[in-house]
Parts: sequence; structure tokens; C-alpha cells
Amino acid sequence: MEQTAHNGEPGAEVVPFPGAHTAESPAPAVAVAVTKDAETGETEVIEGELVESGAPVPVDDPTVPPPGGWLAERRAYLDAAPPVIPSYLRNRGEFAENVMLAARYYTHKTTFHLLRVPLYTGRLWLRAPAGAGRMVGAWYRWVTDAEAKPVLAKAAGTGDVQAWTKLTTLQTQRTNFRRKASLVVMVPVALLVTLAAVFLPDWALGLAAAGVASLLGLAGRDADKPIVSRYVAVHVQRRLDSGEIVAALEAIKVKGEVRFVAPIAVDGPGWRAELDLPGGYLADEVLEKRAALAAAMRRPLGTVWPETDPDAHPGRLVLWVAKVDPAKTKRRLWPLMKDGQANLFEAIPFGFDPRGRLVELDLMYANVLIGGVMGSGKTSAVLVIALAGALDPTCEMWIYEMKGSGDLDAVRPVCHRYVSGDDDEDCKAALDGLKALEREMKRRKRIIKELPLEDVPNGRKVYPHLAARKNLRLHPILAIFDEAHTLFEHPKYGKEAAEVAGRLIRKARAYGIILVFTTQRPDANSIPRSVSDNAIVRFCLAVTGHLPNDLILGTGAWQRGVRGTMFDPAKDAGTGWLARSALNYQIARAAFIKQDEAAEIGRRALALRTAAGTLSGQAAGEAITPEDDTDLLDDLRAVWPAGETAMHSHRLVEALAAYRPDRYGAWIATDKPADQMTDDELREARAARSTLLAQALKPYGVQTRQINKRGDGGSAKGVRWDDLPDPRDGTRDDAEDDSDDD
Repeated sequence: MEQTAHNGEPGAEVVPFPGAHTAESPAPAVAVAVTKDAETGETEVIEGELVESGAPVPVDDPTVPPPGGWLAERRAYLDAAPPVIPSYLRNRGEFAENVMLAARYYTHKTTFHLLRVPLYTGRLWLRAPAGAGRMVGAWYRWVTDAEAKPVLAKAAGTGDVQAWTKLTTLQTQRTNFRRKASLVVMVPVALLVTLAAVFLPDWALGLAAAGVASLLGLAGRDADKPIVSRYVAVHVQRRLDSGEIVAALEAIKVKGEVRFVAPIAVDGPGWRAELDLPGGYLADEVLEKRAALAAAMRRPLGTVWPETDPDAHPGRLVLWVAKVDPAKTKRRLWPLMKDGQANLFEAIPFGFDPRGRLVELDLMYANVLIGGVMGSGKTSAVLVIALAGALDPTCEMWIYEMKGSGDLDAVRPVCHRYVSGDDDEDCKAALDGLKALEREMKRRKRIIKELPLEDVPNGRKVYPHLAARKNLRLHPILAIFDEAHTLFEHPKYGKEAAEVAGRLIRKARAYGIILVFTTQRPDANSIPRSVSDNAIVRFCLAVTGHLPNDLILGTGAWQRGVRGTMFDPAKDAGTGWLARSALNYQIARAAFIKQDEAAEIGRRALALRTAAGTLSGQAAGEAITPEDDTDLLDDLRAVWPAGETAMHSHRLVEALAAYRPDRYGAWIATDKPADQMTDDELREARAARSTLLAQALKPYGVQTRQINKRGDGGSAKGVRWDDLPDPRDGTRDDAEDDSDDD
């Protein structure tokens, strides 16, 4: 290290290096230097004037110690250290499952072979003749020194008489000894057998015969025809090792040194390997080649699950390989299959990850978008959500199954609204449903605005304690639009449905309205961008390319390696990427529930709601007609006299009854016609009608007040035109701050 002056300032320590230039590149370069202040010890990178290229010099300052040191390395180890006690000892459920598995295995194996002991004995004794033949043949070859015959034949063929004579003499000596030894052994054995046959009882002779037959059977056993039955579990995979991984990566064109950052360890029902790919390779490239990787490893596709590690770097690959092919394992049951009920203000059980761990889903304050090609398993996913909603007795169910296949018929008995079909009237009903939900959202918004701050401490939205107050009618609403592309692509209703859905999905989640859209054609026409961009929870099953992938999972998911193209619909039905945010992805398989099982769950949900008294709409026998989708505010505006700024309530009620007698006729029903009433009776009737209108307007935030109209009844309770908010004008609501955000 030389001491030089930089820009005429002494005392700076300079380490020059000319970039990447070498002696072979004579072009001048800008000299770059690392300086170290003599007093402060700080370093700085500076540039100097052009210099001639020379030999490469080190660029690292040897006086600067490496960052971290011993403590930093130990801290990094502790941050990612494996648990001292393995999970199967810490987790009571996993430990119990392993104990039960071991007990079942050895009990089954022992019982299996004990029941087949007679069969094994018969097979063994049937091999006795072959064993006797083998033993006699072996004895004969030993006595006659059969292994020496080829050597004698070779010596005789060469004509070497001396060698042949010597070999013959040696063979004669060996065979003479072996004959005598055989005679010495056979004579006593024959004598003992004769004495045993004369003096031993029958049972002893039987045991002896069985023993001899068994020994001869063992001698005559055939490796291709085993005596003991053997079962080869072809779906049980061999243990994962590093050599297999490296060879498989090379087979899919990932060349270079692979560095394992942690030992390959047992992780649940499989093995987990964490490794850094060679420089320049991305982990998402391996995800895209999952099928090729499984083929290179000679393992079933369902057992091989590569993942990225977002907490590390793009080249970090996490490979999990199942011990048993999931297709051959017992189906994992949905936790609410047999008993229990759901609470949509808490996480619901949705499915399982590839390692068999339960995956839960938070539906409240979320919108859900599910997409995938035909046969990818959308029905399984949406059925789980529908059944979870049905098992929450406080949840109001709105189902629009626009395929017409009846996949969601299991929840029909508990639905406030249920439509199944893809005809024009079904699409019109779905559009009416969206409009009704938008009006319900605005009703809820007005109610929550009027609540004191202590009721909405963390923002103005529906909380469990508010949903429990029945007078507010803020219970959860689960609205499912299955195969939503049928509605959004409709030539007559599609455009309006997209507009309403876009406005609804932006705000509804804060007011207890959960929207779920599914589609088998994820593109800009089938799912409007206003809908897909505002989905909080996304579940992408098998897709065909990056465009539908990013439409479902969000822009950039493909580039981050989250790709639904890795799934095979035939083998991975119901499996997809579950996204809870732009950086929170996991592979999950929706719980598979058969239709008969779903029907049984639906009956249990009906019993829960009957006991709780929460059946409504169609489930309670009410008919849903297009008129029911209109709003009281719309009806008031329809009957309001032109030019009037205020109206008495009883006049409005009479006008409403004349406009829609099926809905408002009961408001003016009395025992006497108006012309037969006394003045007192007429005043009482008008007061009752005013009270009815005031109560009906309260959820909309409209209050009646004293209105004085000269020449038209004088002073009475009434409504001002300016107090009526237009329910179809969402400009003011949408312009407000997003206080519904979490």
C-alpha cells in the first residue's frame, strides 16, 4: 500500500485499480481509487484522470475487515436454525398421528403374516423335493470333484502328459478322502434314523419330519417365487437425496454448481430441500418445468412441489417431495364435514397445502376471485366457500350459479336468493341481484355513518358486535357469482353488470358483503378489470398462459414465478395458487366434498338456521320478483309531484299505495273508507301512515320533519325533496375517503 497525494492533498491512502482492463486491452481507462482517510478511517470511491491500462490489481481494500464477523455468522445461524425438538415431538397431533400409524402398520403386518402361516408352511414343504435334489447334486459334485474336470480336460487337450498325470493324481487323492468322509458320516446317520424310527413316539417323528422337510424346503427356495408373501408399495417414494436433485436439475438444463443451504430434512409427510441454483438461474424457471423435473426424478407429478423463497433471493429453490403419492393416500376431510359451524368473522377451513396442512381463508372484508380452465376444480373451491357460509347461521346467502349444472344445489334450502341457469332471465336476475346488493351496501353505509365512534373504533365498517345487533341488519352477506363470465359477456346485461359490480366490489367488503366471482375463461371480457383489480383473495387454478394468470393473480405474478401453468387439470384438480396479497402466495388444494356429502352439510345448515330463526328470502318461502329489487327512495321519486319541494308523509304513503299496491297497500289498510271516517279517525290514520313512512326511511338516513303546507292540510309530518339521496347516484359516496380499508 503506497502513500500518495490525491488532488494535492496529502495523507490519503489510495488503492488504484483500472476496472476490468488488462495488458491485452491497451485502451486508456479512467483510474478509480478506494481512499481511506487516515484520521476517520472512512473509505471513499473516487475517480482520477485517464491512465494507461496495466495488469489487473486487487479491488478490495485488505485493511477493511469483513462485515459481521463471528457474531454475525452465529446470529444468522440462529435466525434460520432448525428447531431443537422436531415437529413430530412438539406437535401433539402429529405425534399422535405418527404413533397411530406405526401401531397400525405393525399390527397389520403381524396379523397379515400370522393368518398365512399355513400357506407359508405348505409352500415350504412343497420345495422339499427340490431342496433334496439340490443337496444331493451338491454332494455328488463335491465327492466327484466336478470343478476339477475342466482343468483335466484342458491338460489332456494340450498333450502335456506330465501335467495331466500330476492333476489326475491330485484329483484321485481328493475324491478318495471325500468318499471315505461321506461313508463315515452316512453310516452313523443311517443308524440314528433307524433307531429313532423304532423307539421315538409318532409326534416326535412328525416334528422331526417337519423339521427335515422345512430345512429341505429352505434349500429349495426360489427367489422368483418367494415363500413369504411380499407387498411392494409402488406409491411409496424412495428417500430424497442431493444426488437425485442435482441430476434432475441437470436433466432440465440447469447447469452449474448447486449449493444446498440446509440439510435435506423430513418435513411432514415428505422431504424438504433448500438450495441455491447456479448463478443466472431463477427458481421460477424450475416451477415452470415442474412436470419435467418430476419426470427427471422418476416420481409422480403429485409428489414434486418446487417453490420459491420470497424471503431469500430469486435463485433460492425450496423443493418439497412427498413420501407417498397424494393420489394414493386417503382423502383429507374438510374439518366441518361432520359437525361444527362457521363464523365468517373468523378464518374458515378452505383446504390443504401439498404437505397436508390445513389452509384457512379469511372471507370477511375480502372479495374473492377464482379462475381456471375447465376441469381445473373451481367447483370444489366455490363449494367449500358456499358451505362455510351456509354453516354460519347469521350469514345471508345470495347464490347465482350461472352454469345451470346444480353444483351448488346443496345450499339452496338456506339461500336468501338462489338462481341456477344461464338463460336471459337468469342473467337478468343476476344483474338485479347486483343492483340490490349495491342498494343494501349504501343502506349499511348510511347506518354506520350515524353510529358513535365507540361503536366503530378502527374505522367505519361492520364489526361482529354490530352484526349481532339484529335491528341494524348488518349481518354478513355472502354473494357468489359462479361462472360470472356468463353474465359479464351477455350482450344485453353484461355492460351494466360490469359497471355495477365494479362499483360494488370497491366498497362492499367493509359493510359485511362478501363477493365471490368464478370464471373458466379468465380474460378482460369475461372478468372486467374493475372486478379483477379489486379482488383481495385470488385463487388461480390451472391456466394456459401468462395473460389469464396475471388477470387472476394480479399484474406481475407471472414474473414473480407464481404461475398457474404448472398445474395439470387432470392430476391437480382443485389445486392452485392462493393469493392473499401481492406478496403472499401459497399452493393450496381446495377440500374435496362430494355432492352427497355437501347435501348432508346443507341439511345441517338448514337445521342450524331454523333453530336460530335466520331463514330469509327464498329460504323462508318469500318470492323474489323484479319489483322487489326496487328501492323505497326510487318509488318516492317516482310518485313525487313535479315542482314540489316538500310533501306530507300521509300523502306520499297514499301515492305509494296507488303506485305499488302489492307492496304499500297494507300501509293504508283500514276498517273504513276515508269518506266514512270521522275527523279524529282520519287524523289517527294519517299519523299511523306518517309513522310507517318514517320507520321505513330511517335505514336510509332520511328523517321526517314538520312540514307546513297552506291549503293542503296545514302542518303535518313530511319529507323534503332535498333530503332524499339518490340511491343510483354513487358519485358522492365514492368520492369519500376509503374509511373502509383495513
